[in-house]
Amino acid sequence: MCGIIGILGNHEAAPILVEALKRLEYRGYDSSGIATVESEGSIDRRRAVGKLVELQDKLVFQPLKGKVGIGHTRWATHGEPNEENAHPHNSGAVSVVHNGIIENFLELRHELRCDGYKPETDTDTETIAMLCSKFIDEGHEPIDAARKTLLKLSGSFAIAMLFAGHENLMIAARSGSPLAVGYGKNEMYLGSDALALLPMTKKITYLEEGDLAILAREGVDIYDHLGNLVSRPIKYLNQSTNFYDKSGFNHFMEKEIYEQPVALETAIKSYICDKNVGAKINLLKELNFKEIPKIILIACGTAYYACYVAKYWIEKLAKIPVEIDIGSEFRYREPPIEKGTAAIFVSQSGETADTLAALRYCVGKAKIIISIVNVSTSSIARESDQVLEIHAGPEIGVASTKAFTCQLAVLFLMTLKAAQDRSEISEINIAKTVSDLKSLPSTLNQYLGSTNSIQDIAYKLSTASDVLFLGRGLMYPVALEGALKLKEISYIHSEGYAAGELKHGPIALIDDSVPVIILAPCDELFEKNISNMHEVIARKANVTLISDKEGLQSAGSIVKNTIEMPRTNKLLTPLVYALPIQLLAYFSAVSKGTDVDQPRNLAKSVTVE
Repeated sequence: MCGIIGILGNHEAAPILVEALKRLEYRGYDSSGIATVESEGSIDRRRAVGKLVELQDKLVFQPLKGKVGIGHTRWATHGEPNEENAHPHNSGAVSVVHNGIIENFLELRHELRCDGYKPETDTDTETIAMLCSKFIDEGHEPIDAARKTLLKLSGSFAIAMLFAGHENLMIAARSGSPLAVGYGKNEMYLGSDALALLPMTKKITYLEEGDLAILAREGVDIYDHLGNLVSRPIKYLNQSTNFYDKSGFNHFMEKEIYEQPVALETAIKSYICDKNVGAKINLLKELNFKEIPKIILIACGTAYYACYVAKYWIEKLAKIPVEIDIGSEFRYREPPIEKGTAAIFVSQSGETADTLAALRYCVGKAKIIISIVNVSTSSIARESDQVLEIHAGPEIGVASTKAFTCQLAVLFLMTLKAAQDRSEISEINIAKTVSDLKSLPSTLNQYLGSTNSIQDIAYKLSTASDVLFLGRGLMYPVALEGALKLKEISYIHSEGYAAGELKHGPIALIDDSVPVIILAPCDELFEKNISNMHEVIARKANVTLISDKEGLQSAGSIVKNTIEMPRTNKLLTPLVYALPIQLLAYFSAVSKGTDVDQPRNLAKSVTVE
């Protein structure tokens, strides 16, 4: 969601701050701003609504001076997206940027009003600046004022503060929202995303829950939630900055769709050992699923649909009961956790607030906590017993594509390991299935070489107001994901349904204005899918059938729009059929002219509830 950047440097901070904020654009935002402490000690700021180019234009005519500064991209929570509500927020000698939500801000605002401090915005963030300013007015030094301010805050936050008259001081704090400190040569940096600190530094420290960091150019002092001076480990980033290059594609989403064969191959090879006869699945070595009576899978958004697919796999192959839940609902149900349960949390960013909160609920209750993430240094990863990295590489487009297929690949390998532990699958079948999985990257690569028919169908979809996705078995969660992708980036209302539920309500919506996408590989459920297809065609729906060659031939000429898919192991069809639904969404959005990579109101990393 919102992005934070901070610089204590030896050069003018404003242009560096703006470039760093560009590396946070993928997180989603609706306004931006920066503030600096000028050489004479005063704080000045510039803010703008919309894309960063608006802020850049403003800085051309109203430049900011100063070598220490903070910047922010805001995704509105409290107050509409306008310049008044944009960060940084100033009060007296204090300037603040903030990710998260201050839950008790109304109570604090009332207290501040009583003390003569009047808010100028609708935001919860301004309350932080006002409160800290009040303590400074009462005679406290900035560091002490910041400590006293933090003690009064409830909620989830990552905060960076500047102070007038202090050109070598920045204070940062983390409670539930990520922050990383970067080290330079007589320079220090701060970022809500470590990747935002590239190319300034590759040497970073992640703040832990409850940490307070006091930064100066010479270094940083970090205090834990008890006020003890602590040492946090230094890590070295191994990423390059080339993932911000579209490499000739029109959008990052398009690039990332076409990166899936390589990403999938990397993910698979990370957990497969071919040195011996057969194939050995090299994950969760210390866990024997024979001792696991139940699995719970928890995630949000696209990751939740990956979990939904995995439920089918695990129950079918490993014969372990699986419960799936949305992170934002799980802990509020206060569900009992059966002794011996494996709790598995899936998140692309590893910072998803609801998923992290659900994980913390399971600590001390589940036998083991496993995370499946794309960022091995993330909060969810650090708080898990074991981590399975999906190795998708950085994903810039807000709508997840390659992370979804890599999540599926890792979940499938985990399923095979569970089935193997429980002797539910023979070694011959494991070797054959792993071989089929390893061939998928080549299959996907060939498929991506011929997608012209999808563009034509997507153009027709782009004029629709409502779209229905139908699927059975493993295709049902894929239908849900297809509907999510379409609504995310094209803003077309779309719903995914289990095809067998069609007559239990959704068929009432069908007429000649509602396109219906049917995902139906030629498997044991194919005939039932075709029956559902005939039901909607009889009601004049414009049907698109996504199936393999055998399935399309069986369906006959009654279907006008078809997308032919390569034949593969039926267990692996979700990884293959994910591509056409992504491409349909992408080309529909392109046809409509929407902002594909940064769709309105959405954020890449959802760090607030």
